[in-house]
Amino acid sequence: MVKDTPPPAHNQLEYFIELTSKTPPVPTAVIHPVDANSLIGAVEAAERKIIEPILVGPEEKIRFAAQEQNLDIDRFRIVDTQHSHEAAETAVAMARSRDVQILMKGGLSTDEMLRAVVHKTQGVRTERRLSHIFLLDVPNYHKPLMITDAAINIVPDLNIKRDIVQNAIYFCQALGIEQPKVAILAAVEKVKSNMQSTIDAAALCKMVDRGQITGGILDGPLAFDNAISLEAARDKHIQSSVSGDADILLAPDLEAANMMGKQLIYLAGAKSAGLVMGAQVPIVLTSRAEKTLGRLASCALAALQATRGKQL
Repeated sequence: MVKDTPPPAHNQLEYFIELTSKTPPVPTAVIHPVDANSLIGAVEAAERKIIEPILVGPEEKIRFAAQEQNLDIDRFRIVDTQHSHEAAETAVAMARSRDVQILMKGGLSTDEMLRAVVHKTQGVRTERRLSHIFLLDVPNYHKPLMITDAAINIVPDLNIKRDIVQNAIYFCQALGIEQPKVAILAAVEKVKSNMQSTIDAAALCKMVDRGQITGGILDGPLAFDNAISLEAARDKHIQSSVSGDADILLAPDLEAANMMGKQLIYLAGAKSAGLVMGAQVPIVLTSRAEKTLGRLASCALAALQATRGKQL
């Protein structure tokens, strides 16, 4: 298990970027980088020696985008393709053959990229479902906070939640968190027969006892307040080793996770990065609105997963 010093308060994204200075740049297929944001992100991460980008897409469009942004891409390998479909398929084939260790979304839709990733015979899927993980540096919280799944699984059932949790645990372990604490969120703290999220939470906790989920400490159902605040948990007479010290918040569905993450970013000043787990390689899936720090941190998280994490 990798052991690192704890991230400094409120410089957590910078800390994970700095961790990648200890390893060589990781070969990364940047899929269809024909827009400014994806190309700039790849160049920025290459300049920090986080990744070694391989630009996969129509060469003429890639060079035109670079020229518009005054970016020097002559030092990068370009794999020319006819269109975005072919770019996604080619990049995934490179990941399958281990020519690259990271996939990075460029100027194509998420659905188009993921179709190539999860193809039954030509993709890089594993036995686990893909899921997205937000890593947030929240000013009022004492350590990195992960929220999942905010981008892929809309209304996950129990089996999908099991995969989402396991992906998040593996994600944390590659960052040096040996036994991450998982708070399974619901609106209430008691199991209610008419609230599926509470029943799922109870079942997920039992899955730990039966070895169906490994490597983490789970508790739930927990409401958001008593997952984050030990004082709130004590006020409600909840005895939990997770309350007030959660590493991972498992939301009941995508809408809850997405809104929770963006509320912390836009109302609480949280800094964020994100990653998709569950494939044979980590996938960088940043928003078009993502700033430089978030893009660099997302690439750094992927590099740490590729070099220190468990993918299969």
